[in-house]
Amino acid sequence: MSDLFKQKATDWDASQMRTQLSSAIGACILKHVPLNETMSAMDFGAGTGLLTAHVAPRVKTITAVDTSAAMLEKLAEKPEFHDKITTVCQNIIEKPLASRYDLIVSAMTMHHVEQTAELFATFFDHLAPGGSIALADLDKEDGSFHAAGTEGIYHHGFVRDELKTVITDNGFIDIHFHTAHRIERNHKIFPVFLVTATKSGS
Repeated sequence: MSDLFKQKATDWDASQMRTQLSSAIGACILKHVPLNETMSAMDFGAGTGLLTAHVAPRVKTITAVDTSAAMLEKLAEKPEFHDKITTVCQNIIEKPLASRYDLIVSAMTMHHVEQTAELFATFFDHLAPGGSIALADLDKEDGSFHAAGTEGIYHHGFVRDELKTVITDNGFIDIHFHTAHRIERNHKIFPVFLVTATKSGS
């Protein structure tokens, strides 16, 4: 698999838009998801750890999962993550992990995954009993958020009610949407939601 983010990793954290977005998503997670120092978490599509930085101080461990080795290398270089973060460069849909987590977080990664239903089935399988998800992405947009020709974009955001159906169909309950942030880009406003849910049957 080619690393679509290899060239972007070097200056990824220099973007004010990305750091503001990650801070807003992190704050929304802290507001709506009870965290504690016994929890194991996964950051799906962790990148350079911009969201991880907000969650890590409040949980026991985080497994940072991404398919970009270059992005994870940048994350691993950050001293604040040492002894708490494990990085895994792997497509967990194709090759699941053996571990189970109390929480899975993600920021702006779902639109890079073609099969949304399969992704939520994978999340369900990677959660411990009673585990939860807190996932942020774009509301449905007209395709202008990303530059034309950007590789790896499978969805131009999501319709909340349609996504809720997918999440419900894959075994989650207590599904709630919150508007975490609004990105101003290309003279337009792009809302970003955070969806939280709990694994059922536990």
